[in-house]
Amino acid sequence: MIKPILPPATIGIVGGGQLGRMLAQAAKAMGYTVGVLDPTPHAPAGQVADFQLQADYDDHAALDELARRADVLTYEFENVDLAALQEASKQAALPQGTALLAITRDRVKEKTFLRDHGVPTAEFAAVPDPAALIPAIHVVGVPAILKTTTGGYDGHGQQDINSDLDLPAAQALAAKGPCILEARVPFDRELSLMVTRDGRDRVRCFPVVENRHKDHILHVTIAPAPDLAKAEQYQIDALATKIATALDLRGVLGIELFAGKSGVLVNELAPRPHNSGHYTIEACNFSQFQAHILSICGLPIPQVRLQECAVMRNLLGADLECAKAAWPQHPEWHLHDYGKAEARPGRKMGHLTVLAGDTKDLMGSIQLEDEYGKN
Repeated sequence: MIKPILPPATIGIVGGGQLGRMLAQAAKAMGYTVGVLDPTPHAPAGQVADFQLQADYDDHAALDELARRADVLTYEFENVDLAALQEASKQAALPQGTALLAITRDRVKEKTFLRDHGVPTAEFAAVPDPAALIPAIHVVGVPAILKTTTGGYDGHGQQDINSDLDLPAAQALAAKGPCILEARVPFDRELSLMVTRDGRDRVRCFPVVENRHKDHILHVTIAPAPDLAKAEQYQIDALATKIATALDLRGVLGIELFAGKSGVLVNELAPRPHNSGHYTIEACNFSQFQAHILSICGLPIPQVRLQECAVMRNLLGADLECAKAAWPQHPEWHLHDYGKAEARPGRKMGHLTVLAGDTKDLMGSIQLEDEYGKN
């Protein structure tokens, strides 16, 4: 249990992208003052915050200034300079700490943490250099996926290994830095959920959702996950509770899972709000962003309820402008524009959420390509 930090205290957010923007919007609605550190001029979060410090994330002086002007610090992405953040925590509260980041930003540490706490994962082996690749394959087998231990997202920093033909590309990836080799497990679908702990140390689990990807980028989230057996729901909630407790979690944590005939495996953790939790803004009694602010400020959070079924769809690149053009014909859409200056292919520019009584009825509402053009 931590001492509550009440409005109009200042929350400093390291990172000014769309997650920071939605965190700032949630915090401002509660009466908090918000400052953002981001190198991009007029960053998405900076547009809605009280102030923005324009500086690189590893700028110790800028992070120190943010800490001096804030009462509590948080972050919207994993690749924060841990030493600078630890130093800044001497001037402002950092309820999430740095251990959470150290674990979740490194895939080997993350998988090892999960295994050590009895959480099921795919078979894995560390590949610190190219020489370790073949021994790792002997442990994990094929098919497998080689991933960089840090960085990499939306399919970047990964190499499939299905046969000897893939070894040169895998060796080249391993030569760039430490990697992890993970067994490619057969699964029927990808699930995820957000979890948090409130100021009284009570774990709160958001609904389990189903995620569908396109070109390695999240395309659609369906809430709740269709046809999820109660036994599977209880198992996932128990795993989330175990993970949150072991991490002494503050803020929200995204948990990605694979579900198939062999059961449920945890794939990745995200120590922040997550793309697959955006539906919570409209569909739940508390959004993931509100829960994050309440958690880091030591305040109570009630049991999370899904008030309506929902489907969330990402808007990438030119999708956003096309969606806005079609918006007048779709009163059922809840459209979010992240305020990014430049649309690039594959870049997350916004999202839309549709609510209804049955997620099966919603799938037609997010088949947007035929309506406003292809991605």
